[in-house]
Formats: sequence, C-alpha cells, structure tokens
Amino acid sequence: MKITPTPIGGVAVVEMEPFIDNRGAFTRLFCNAELREVIGTRQIAQINRSHTNSVGAVRGLHYQRSPFAEMKLVSCMNGRIWDVAVDLRAGSRTFLQCHAEELTANNYRMLVIPEGCAHGFQVLEPDSELLYLHTAVYNSASEGGVKPTDPRLRIRWPLPIVDLSDRDRSHPMLADDFTGLTV
Repeated sequence: MKITPTPIGGVAVVEMEPFIDNRGAFTRLFCNAELREVIGTRQIAQINRSHTNSVGAVRGLHYQRSPFAEMKLVSCMNGRIWDVAVDLRAGSRTFLQCHAEELTANNYRMLVIPEGCAHGFQVLEPDSELLYLHTAVYNSASEGGVKPTDPRLRIRWPLPIVDLSDRDRSHPMLADDFTGLTV
C-alpha cells in the first residue's frame, strides 16, 4: 500500500496494490501493519457498506463528535464517486478546507478521513457502492452534519446535486461563530 498525505493533516490517499492476472484481481483492502502510519493504535470498530443509485446524489457531510469521533477509511467497490473530507477541527491550520478524490472500483484508492473532519461524497456513476472502515461505533447522539452546499466550504461538486436525503438537506450551514470541533 502506498500512502500519500494531502494538504489537510491526517487526510491521506491510500493506493492499494492489486494482484492482477487473467482471472481478475485480488486486492488487500486493509492491513493493520501497512496502515499503522495513518491509523496508529486505533482499531477498526465497525464496517459499513453504502449503495447509491442516482448519479448526482450527495451523501453527507457527516461527522461524529467526541467521545465517539471516528476515523473513516473509504473505498469504492463499484461505480465511481467524488469523495470529500472537510477539516472542522478547532485550531487546525487547514480549518474549513476540503480535499476531494475520485474513488472508483478500478483505481484501488482509499481516502482516510480523521476524527474532526466531515465526510461526504457525490455519485458519478449509477449504483455506486462504498465500503467504510470506522474506528468507532456509530452513536446517534454524537452525530453531526453540515449542509453540503455551505458556501463557507466552497466545495465544487462535479455535478448538480439531484438527490439529497431529508436528513442531509436539514443539516445546518456553519454558524459565523463556529470555531471547530474538539477531538
């Protein structure tokens, strides 16, 4: 696995190295030893799968507050998505900055999103599926979200947003006095 840091501290792109032959491909999706530099002593506590039908649909921007803050490792298993991490950490030098990567079933990339960063994605191909590795168990009382069209974030979604859940539509814009999350 090749790990490339991004300008946002803790956000990284992991390029998996598939073994490809005439039968297809084999890919290691997770290796604690190889990913130690990004996950440290964290443990994977939950694995989730998402499937989204509509091209242009956006899911997010979601995060978990302490003490259930989580690191996410996100891979695309089918289709193609525009995956976004937003730094919401109080005191971070990249506060409110975003980093986006195209993840596909065939580019063998994973985006690492640390605690204190919000996550969202836009579907670029129908029937896109994601695999999420989480370092904390989901806790609904600790859940937070930011409207994906918040102008302070300046996210350039590649397509017009055509499908947004009621929950994601109801996420607030960041308040003018928002100083960040503590993690």
